[in-house]
Amino acid sequence: MHEPDATLALWDYRRKVADTYAAVRAAGGGIDAWERWRAFRDDLFRTHSQSPLSRARRAGFEGVPYFSYDPMWRLEVEVVPLEDEQESLAHSGAGATTFRRFGRVDIPAAGVVSTLTLYWLEGYGGGVFLPFRDDTNGESTYGGGRYLLDTAKGADLGHRGRRLVLDFNFAFHPSCVHDDRWSCPLPPPGNRINGLVEAGERLRR
Repeated sequence: MHEPDATLALWDYRRKVADTYAAVRAAGGGIDAWERWRAFRDDLFRTHSQSPLSRARRAGFEGVPYFSYDPMWRLEVEVVPLEDEQESLAHSGAGATTFRRFGRVDIPAAGVVSTLTLYWLEGYGGGVFLPFRDDTNGESTYGGGRYLLDTAKGADLGHRGRRLVLDFNFAFHPSCVHDDRWSCPLPPPGNRINGLVEAGERLRR
């Protein structure tokens, strides 16, 4: 059973994340919004009781490392519908999460076009989930991949009809990268961009 204080703190954490992404959307993205988003994440990681970091690691936390902002990685792409199909995504640790495939997007990178599947979280409330892999994995980013959208948790860059805003400068690692007490759904091998996505959160050098 969850303690009420912990549950309320998690609610507060997710609300703050959602409010920050709302500010990013209102600003239309760009480097200034990205820098505010970075500062906000660092503050949450350092101070909030629901931080992905363990309590022991928060004291010496020096901030989340990122690639330099690259405006070329801010895209607006068309969502192409896919036939509904359930898919279970394996976790970094124990467990798996069931999603429903509902669309795909084509991402131009390194002179080729890669296709990413968009997922809808099966469960009350749902949410769009876009995890991805790329050629930085296992080198400058986590080997299991990164997330770009996770709207159930407030990470939402917006859309206009079927035109979806994807800014890979806002890509982030799953919580399991920061502490192994978390077990997070990972991108399936096929959800891969063929090329280096040197934008967004990275591993510390």
